[in-house]
Amino acid sequence: MAVIVNQQDPLSVQIARYYQQQRNIPAENIITVSFKTDKSVMHPGEFAVLQKVVESKVPRHIQAYLLTWADPYRVGCMSISSAFALGFNPKYCAKGCMPTASNRYARSKSLKPYDDLDIRPTMLLAATSFTEAKALIDRGVAADGQGVLAGSSASAYLVETSDKRRSVRKSFFPSVELLLADHITIHSVKTDAIKNKTDVMFYFTGKKFVEDIASNQFLPGAMADHLTSSGGQLTNSAQMSALRWLEGGATGSYGTVVEPCNLLSKFPNPLIAISNYLQGSSLIEAYWKSVIMPGQGVFIGEPLAKPYAGYQLKATVTGYQLHSPVLQEGFYKLYSSGQKEGPFTLMTSGIEITPYQKFIALPLPTAAFYKVERLQSYAKPLF
Repeated sequence: MAVIVNQQDPLSVQIARYYQQQRNIPAENIITVSFKTDKSVMHPGEFAVLQKVVESKVPRHIQAYLLTWADPYRVGCMSISSAFALGFNPKYCAKGCMPTASNRYARSKSLKPYDDLDIRPTMLLAATSFTEAKALIDRGVAADGQGVLAGSSASAYLVETSDKRRSVRKSFFPSVELLLADHITIHSVKTDAIKNKTDVMFYFTGKKFVEDIASNQFLPGAMADHLTSSGGQLTNSAQMSALRWLEGGATGSYGTVVEPCNLLSKFPNPLIAISNYLQGSSLIEAYWKSVIMPGQGVFIGEPLAKPYAGYQLKATVTGYQLHSPVLQEGFYKLYSSGQKEGPFTLMTSGIEITPYQKFIALPLPTAAFYKVERLQSYAKPLF
């Protein structure tokens, strides 16, 4: 990931510096740009120059961007996160209640979107003060692997409000319950807001303004958003800004910067977002893959948060079982080493993970360190 910092914005510089420290971002991945911070909407011509500057500096291996500001949040008719990710193009915009061009990264299995799709998913580490930004970064870092440990104490809240036009995502809720209830506690409720909850990992709702956000305890890494027209107008919306979610304790959110109407494809699909997160994806991966038409929407939060990328060891008579949401169906190689830095020696290849065999066995005597590698092919290797 490359971190893009605006040197004319002191808060942007401060956020980038702290984020680099907390996430150990290499110096070559810090991209400095310079533009005035006096507007929320950037002209496409100005953005074209900015994008060329960034592209001239960014290392080829970079797969995603993080912008360390809240303004500007928009480029012409697009969000600035989508403009950076997809390139500014009117096909990602719409007049009236019309669809836009789709996001090829949505629902894909790609782990390297720039290499595979020429897309660098982008998120804003947006805040109006360093205090808020620091708290957000700290939550993201604290989230890593904690969802695995939280287990049944984490919940997803799928909320159908009295605002029918903004509750259209209720059509997804039965599928979420059917497919994911074995993996996380799901509460599908009819109410204008949840309050005094202590286990919020996901909160998807629809309303102009959401009450009682601060009464809830969001777990580190939590996703939360509300379907409405201008939640992505971060600093000057006539409706509730998506920033309120981050200020209330969530780690990631989403909102649209221009009128999208209530087209489902322009907002996060809870089923896709939750399932990808539970399978070990980062916040930016899970959120971006859940929106088919993100051109008018801005993604905000701490992008590298990975609550479900951890693991658990369960003791058996013959050794240990390695359990992790990251272990998806397919074949794996297992390596071991006496040191964290290696070298690693191949122990076995062709370990199959299936719906009925969801762990990797670590026989006795155990090694100090292990490395697991997923094979690209679904076919079992010959050796």
